[in-house]
Amino acid sequence: MIEVRNLFKYYGQRRAVGPLSFSIAPGEIVGLLGLNGAGKTTVLRVLACDLLPSAGTVTVDGIDVVDQPQQVRHRIGYLPDTPPVYAEMGVHEYLVFAARLRGLTTQEAHRRATEAEKVTNLEKVAHDPIHSLSHGFKQRVGIAQALVHRPKLLLLDEPILGLDPVQIVEMRHLLRSLRGDFTIVLSSHNLKEISETCDRLLVIREGSIVASGSEAELSSKLLQTTSVEITFSGDHERVERVVRDKDGVRSVALHPSPEDPGNHVLRVDADRDIRPELVRTLVAAEVDVLQVVQAKGELESIFLRLAGDVSAAGNDDPACDGSNPESPSQQDRAMNGIEPHDSTDKKVDKEED
Repeated sequence: MIEVRNLFKYYGQRRAVGPLSFSIAPGEIVGLLGLNGAGKTTVLRVLACDLLPSAGTVTVDGIDVVDQPQQVRHRIGYLPDTPPVYAEMGVHEYLVFAARLRGLTTQEAHRRATEAEKVTNLEKVAHDPIHSLSHGFKQRVGIAQALVHRPKLLLLDEPILGLDPVQIVEMRHLLRSLRGDFTIVLSSHNLKEISETCDRLLVIREGSIVASGSEAELSSKLLQTTSVEITFSGDHERVERVVRDKDGVRSVALHPSPEDPGNHVLRVDADRDIRPELVRTLVAAEVDVLQVVQAKGELESIFLRLAGDVSAAGNDDPACDGSNPESPSQQDRAMNGIEPHDSTDKKVDKEED
């Protein structure tokens, strides 16, 4: 569905993205993970044909975003970090408007708007003015406008930003319900939430991908260990012996459960993700397993080590900060495979950022 090869994006002399290469298959849910300023929004805007790449090739469904941007736009639905809604309009009215902008007839637009409301659980507020909705419902309206024309690809920029814990869970369920019907690319700096929603993560630091894979794969590659906390009831000494003898286990630590002192929690450090094996072993040993989770703190360690010490703040898109800091020299750009562009290069971004 998406092929990105040696993508670079410059704002004037400032390199925002590059070198960047990745592929996304149809039906995947892929998360772009990185700190503010890492380049996530810029990547999504290039995929959405909102920005031209400075160099490299980007195709969506086999179509080049530079050569045929209108054809690409027919295939995508885009939710920026701020939902593009008209607050004075009603939900259904706005979704019909969004569908008409995509070229649908009035009758078809009403039908598609009703379908989008059902998918995003907006039926009860379909005739409410958007300004009266909570932030969580406004995010749902933003997703509904992105999928109202049934695109093949959804691009969602920080869809959980500003949501409360209940709304985050609801949004996670919504995104999971779309799996298979759409290819989805979403951005976030929240590793826990994005890992529970996505099939695969692309970790971006300073405009380049520094790691990719599932949460377990990233943990195994980076930390060379996987920590698991097992909550159980029963003979804790016997359970500790059973787990300690398991192949791949490096260390075991036992302590009472803070929620229920009658139970115990066993922290297991292993050289790989052995959660499935541990569960099978404990069930076979007739141990009452109550919970198996990744150890607290490990997710944060993965994120901080991958993302690095990037001290950018504010909007993720460098085009929005009004600055034009010193950039790499032309020699530095040439070392990255970028030649200076002349005025005839069709992939130079001519728009006013």
